[in-house]
Amino acid sequence: MTHQSKRFREIAKQVNSEKSYSVAEAIEVLKKCPPVKFDQSVEVALKTGVDSSKSDQQVRGTVSLPNGTGKKIVLVVFARGEKIKEALDAGADFAGNEELLEKVKNGWMDFNAVISTPDMMREVGKLGKVLGPRGLMPTPKGGTVTTDVAKAVSEVKAGKIEFKTDKSAVINNMIGKLSFNSDSLKQNISVYLSAIAKSRPATAKGQFIRSISLSSTMGPGLKIDLSSVSEIQGA
Repeated sequence: MTHQSKRFREIAKQVNSEKSYSVAEAIEVLKKCPPVKFDQSVEVALKTGVDSSKSDQQVRGTVSLPNGTGKKIVLVVFARGEKIKEALDAGADFAGNEELLEKVKNGWMDFNAVISTPDMMREVGKLGKVLGPRGLMPTPKGGTVTTDVAKAVSEVKAGKIEFKTDKSAVINNMIGKLSFNSDSLKQNISVYLSAIAKSRPATAKGQFIRSISLSSTMGPGLKIDLSSVSEIQGA
């Protein structure tokens, strides 16, 4: 038997696929699964009841996770003049304009977050094919197109993430690492769910949050009992 299938059998023993777990129970189950050689990400997938084909029912916003995501943020800022120094002083890994744009155009992708000043967006927009599919295109709504680059840089570095519904009306985000203690994960999930509940579009009909599942990179996906999640009540 391969190590992998043995691992899956161990996981299957701990997981009841019929059961809906509270967030605290789900975290404990994920932590008890047989370990792997790297620090797994913990993700929340949330199915909403919106009609994602309607532009007035898109769910989108940002939230600052109190304990960060645990993901190493490598941040690029597209800016000119003084704003370049501002960005670097605030903790950006790379900042610049034409030369940096050219570098990305030629295939350099050693970063996972992007901020731009409004005057650079015409140029940055030309990188849509590269940045778009990776979810890296800066947006005013996400707070990543701004003249206050210092504030945006420190927020992104501190664990501010953007959430939005996909075509299936699902919102999926990494909210921490399995090595975080249970309270830090619970805190992040609570703040994250509250932010989504508050982003309910006025035109959304019926139940807004239909299902929530919690998973780790190499672990199972666990159904969360909606009645146990006070942050979404009234959503």
